[in-house]
Amino acid sequence: MASPVALITGASAGLGVDFARQLSAEGHRLVLVARRKDRLDALAAELGNTRAIACDLAAPRAAARLMDDLATHDEAVELLVNNAGFGLWGRFFELDAKQQREMIDLNVGALTDLCRAVAPAMVERGRGAILNLASTAAFQPGPRMAVYFATKAYVLSLTEALHEELKPHGIKVWALCPGPTRTEFGEVAGFTGNGAFDRLSADSASVVRAGLKGLDRNRAVVIPGLANKAGAQGHRFLPRSLLRKITGKIKL
Repeated sequence: MASPVALITGASAGLGVDFARQLSAEGHRLVLVARRKDRLDALAAELGNTRAIACDLAAPRAAARLMDDLATHDEAVELLVNNAGFGLWGRFFELDAKQQREMIDLNVGALTDLCRAVAPAMVERGRGAILNLASTAAFQPGPRMAVYFATKAYVLSLTEALHEELKPHGIKVWALCPGPTRTEFGEVAGFTGNGAFDRLSADSASVVRAGLKGLDRNRAVVIPGLANKAGAQGHRFLPRSLLRKITGKIKL
């Protein structure tokens, strides 16, 4: 019988590291995936009962190769944490076109491929769980982060649909939608934040704890923090013409 594992993508930094630590503490056997092998190896050595795979999930057929690797090691994904992703800050027509496409390939393409790859076996077993990392950015358009916000809107929509499709088969699917969080995200995206951003930023570990509670409660959408919950509902109370102007003036 294949060994059950929790597969965590983007596991070399930020939320991915905290997902690994908290799931390891709960007794899960882990498979960690990211590009930076040195960080993965250090985290695997810290946690034990963990295997690290260096992989660029934005590359063509990366998800298929990853699943082949798991099959070779006789591992079955009982929990998929689709955490890998990045953002870019700047005007759409000025940002590098190749980087923006890589963002789509990672945030949307790889996430979708992995969901599709693990779902059939979960359905056959009658159990399993998929956590997709979305964002409060999923709830409105994001001028100056146009593609990133759009990818997270896709993640949220896909996840809610899969939540309903797979629930009858005993599979839990939910989207974690954090707001500003103290990770490397801002540095990679091209901004370092501002006073308001820093004051509103949550610590990574608390965001992960809130996300994992969604597994117990089988909620389709988890938004940590009262301010983030309120902000995510802006589209219900403000005209979209105003909402996109407000969003364009702040860094989320």
